[in-house]
Amino acid sequence: MSATPFASSQPPLTPSQLNALARDMLEGAFGNVWIEGELSGISRPASGHLYFALKDARAQVRCALFKPKSQWLRFTPTDGKRVLARGRLTLYEPRGEYQLIIDHLEEAGEGALRRALEELKARLDAEGLFAASRKKPLPKSIARLGVLSSPGGAAVHDVMTVLRRRFPLIEVELLPVPVQGVQAAAQIVRMLERADASKRYDVLLLTRGGGSLEDLAAFNDEALARAIAAVKTPLVCAVGHEIDFSIADFAADLRAATPSAAAELLVPDRFDLLQRLRAMAARLELSMKRVQERGFQRLDMSLQRLQAQHPQARLARGGERLAMLEARLAQAVERNFVSPRSRLERLQLKLSRLHPGHRLPLLADRVETASQRLRWLIVHRLERNAAKLASLGRAMNAVSPLATLERGFALVLDPSGKAVRHAGELSRGQRITLRFDDGERHADVVD
Repeated sequence: MSATPFASSQPPLTPSQLNALARDMLEGAFGNVWIEGELSGISRPASGHLYFALKDARAQVRCALFKPKSQWLRFTPTDGKRVLARGRLTLYEPRGEYQLIIDHLEEAGEGALRRALEELKARLDAEGLFAASRKKPLPKSIARLGVLSSPGGAAVHDVMTVLRRRFPLIEVELLPVPVQGVQAAAQIVRMLERADASKRYDVLLLTRGGGSLEDLAAFNDEALARAIAAVKTPLVCAVGHEIDFSIADFAADLRAATPSAAAELLVPDRFDLLQRLRAMAARLELSMKRVQERGFQRLDMSLQRLQAQHPQARLARGGERLAMLEARLAQAVERNFVSPRSRLERLQLKLSRLHPGHRLPLLADRVETASQRLRWLIVHRLERNAAKLASLGRAMNAVSPLATLERGFALVLDPSGKAVRHAGELSRGQRITLRFDDGERHADVVD
């Protein structure tokens, strides 16, 4: 018996399905990995992505560094250069090859420093040195700023340029310190402690320009990080460019991406302040105008009350009242002390209008009119009642049983006088009454 080419009970996988399974296994089994090797076959297409291989003497791994991270590199990748990369493993399904998606790439010389920096950062973070609850808030307004930096560095120039442009009134003191070298961290710590102890500054700014990991070593010093966390004065740190991070950044109360950005965070824009001052001045002017108007209103009311109490005004009001009382007195005299003759004439005229001789003809006409209307109403009511009575008689006669009797029918009544409608209501020997149109007769039921 020959074996079948495919004896499994499950259907076969397609290449796409198999690649998907392999990709899921790779991505699920590995997290981010660090790899050190030599660059080979570098390709940078128009998309801006960077494709290359990392190899050693016996193997190579395909890698991809996508835009924009490919544009943030501090060095120019070239074939043969040793680098340290961090990324995640996945499968490029169109070719069925696994590859490393890079998110960080640096020259191999920085690898040891980078690992030491990550270890120090993790240890200080575990101690709570970077906790948000420990950080001090910046004051709303800053009168004096202490800048710890190299006097000839570009960072100080950028900071001063932004401060003069945005808020020239702030007082800035440069506290010169080296920002690079073996002794730089210790000197920064001493200057930081003196500045904090002097209590002269509202805020301290620690800053320098960008550089390699070795250049920024002073700002990744553990002693400096602990000194920054210990100061009582709020401290802002702006070290390097936007993509640079140092231990000092994490220990400071506030981290700025660049020295210029730190200056913009510390002081307001004078043009914004001028607009706010103009708005406040306008509101103040409006408030003063309203207060002045209310004062004038109160003054006018006080003047009116004062004028009302003036003797001349009081005399004028007394004269007006006297004239009013004289007019009322004249009216009272006219009303209560008229001559008897005038009153008698008015009473006689009123009495003549009420004499019966004037009213009797009018009353007689009204009586005659009422009598005629009453007679008409009686006749009309009698005629209407007679017509109604005749109509009711005709209706009663139509439904009266007597009309039926006139046609030869008789009405059978039981001893109680109730009409008998069915033969079954009578019994033998029962006395009944027969009512005809012209009278009644009695009979006995025999059957």
